[in-house]
Amino acid sequence: MIHPLIPYGIKGFIWYQGESNAWEAYNYRTMFPMSINDWRQRWQQGNLPFLFVQLANFMETKPLPSESDWAELREAQTLTLSLPNTGMACAIDIGEGNDIHPKNKQDVGFRLALLANKIAYKKNDIASGPMYKDFRKEGNRIRISFTNTGSGLSTKDGKEITGFAIAGNDQKFYWAKAIREGNSIVVYSDKVSNPEAVRYAWADNPECNLINAEGLPAPPFRTDHWKEITRK
Repeated sequence: MIHPLIPYGIKGFIWYQGESNAWEAYNYRTMFPMSINDWRQRWQQGNLPFLFVQLANFMETKPLPSESDWAELREAQTLTLSLPNTGMACAIDIGEGNDIHPKNKQDVGFRLALLANKIAYKKNDIASGPMYKDFRKEGNRIRISFTNTGSGLSTKDGKEITGFAIAGNDQKFYWAKAIREGNSIVVYSDKVSNPEAVRYAWADNPECNLINAEGLPAPPFRTDHWKEITRK
């Protein structure tokens, strides 16, 4: 379906897909970059901008932290940002639990437009939400650092930060308290005295609200490298 379009002039790509690959999310780490590189090679215009939409929140909200193939697919999408001239519009806050095709296309288009302005048209704008950078253990707490914080970290609803879970070596996650300190978040739980890992918005349909002051959401992430449920 794409090959007949190759002779036409093009400025870049916008891609919205991934749901059907959730069951093989770990392989998507390889397949998605391969697809991008293949399209760029066939158009023979260098590293054409490639913008994509991360999977929105969908299905039922789980009461406890759990594994999620949708979360692993979102992680594979985030990892694809290592390719040059790529941008990801996070939609983790504008999906619908009972509709795989959420109706709010306005915000999706707006976030893609911000990325296009930055990547394709070289405008120096804040085009995405806070991105996980690294973590550091501090006693019974873990400090998470971010990039793309813009004018500062905030929450979408003005309430306490939600969506964080924390675990020790037993790999059992508990919901965690999260406190904003400058451009970092300190995460802890009374149930985990020696924490080893933190996850944020790691679910099919997570309850999460971390944004930057520009109103753009933080994409889901994890600090651990424990075996994925979709890794065969």
